[in-house]
Amino acid sequence: MASVVGLLEKRELAARERVEGLREEADRVLAELAVAETDWQEWVIARQRVGEVLSVPRETAVAGPALVEALSVPEAVPVPEVPAGAPVPGAVRARSVVPVWRPALSANMLAVDYQRILAALAERRSGGGGVMTCQEIAVVLGLEVCPASVEGVRSKMKRLADRGWALEPAPGRFTLADGPACGS
Repeated sequence: MASVVGLLEKRELAARERVEGLREEADRVLAELAVAETDWQEWVIARQRVGEVLSVPRETAVAGPALVEALSVPEAVPVPEVPAGAPVPGAVRARSVVPVWRPALSANMLAVDYQRILAALAERRSGGGGVMTCQEIAVVLGLEVCPASVEGVRSKMKRLADRGWALEPAPGRFTLADGPACGS
């Protein structure tokens, strides 16, 4: 029969080995966590940089630093009036940036997909209806009602709501904002 001290030493050794193993695993996980956090921060910075680049109109980037500085001050540069229906060079193109709505802008400054969405919202409003879900908008646009198309519509609606073209009175439900609905 083994001695009590020998049994205690055996159990102490097993506990110490378990603690050491867990410490090694914790060190490995913490190192992996540090790498993942660094990667995450780099993606956040990349997204912010792309957002900064995309928020400056293409003509501004070509025009030079003086114009960039003038446009970076909010409300410092008056927005030129664009006659209704007048073509705006480069304004309507796939993957274009959605500008923040202001009275001088009209929906024809947006990409065709965004124009169609705003037209659907305007039609719903003129018919006395209220808000629309992204699935309803997808149906009106003639898109296949599948997760990919509904999420595409949701992405566009969030962008329109963030920029003042639409409102999101309840999560996932959108309506035309008052400014764009007033005919500007």
